[in-house]
Amino acid sequence: MTDHTIVGENDWLIARRELLVKEKEFSKVRDELAKSRRNLPWRKVDTAYTFESSRGEYTLADLFAGRSQLITYHFMYAPGWQEGCKHCSFWADQYDSIARHIAQRDVSLVVISRAPWQDFAPFKERMGWQFHWLSSSGNSFNFDFNVSFPDQEQGLYNFTDTTVMEEMPGLSVFCRHDNDDIFHTYSCYSRGLDPLNATYQMLDLVPKGRDEADLSYPMAWVNLHDQYKES
Repeated sequence: MTDHTIVGENDWLIARRELLVKEKEFSKVRDELAKSRRNLPWRKVDTAYTFESSRGEYTLADLFAGRSQLITYHFMYAPGWQEGCKHCSFWADQYDSIARHIAQRDVSLVVISRAPWQDFAPFKERMGWQFHWLSSSGNSFNFDFNVSFPDQEQGLYNFTDTTVMEEMPGLSVFCRHDNDDIFHTYSCYSRGLDPLNATYQMLDLVPKGRDEADLSYPMAWVNLHDQYKES
């Protein structure tokens, strides 16, 4: 661990108050960004998507579950895969608890992958997840929202033409209006997903931080939750 200056209580309090000023400034900027995000223009969704899960068939409208707002997480799981992406799983581990809370604020949460639901059902059971996970294998949803690129090495991802893999992570938000029209209001990808990971936000508070600088890539340490060694 990097050496740090050691001080007494009074000097520590002075330094902490200086940092608090910066934290409050950041909170104000974050609030302004959140407002700008909410004020983005909407685009109407005209495609009649139908999804499948172990619970049956669902239209996009069905996924709102009677609420007016819907968050869909684009989970990387291609047809034929035996396991889901460990990084998407890192995010998904928190979804069961989150879904219960955001439902109180008129928001539903689902997870969608391109693989048939029969492919990922055993993995979901293994992980112990209860959230609603659906397949878009019979429609163009994953392609329309720029998270699946099975025949390309270059594609539009994170709103930029860039190098892509077969499957990429992302999140999209929808709103169902009074007349039942559905609108796409927001999507984020790549580092845009970072603030949504509670584990990373916790690690940012400790002295070592995420401690990823010497790894082969930043998330190299992440594993499926049943594959970590006891520590």
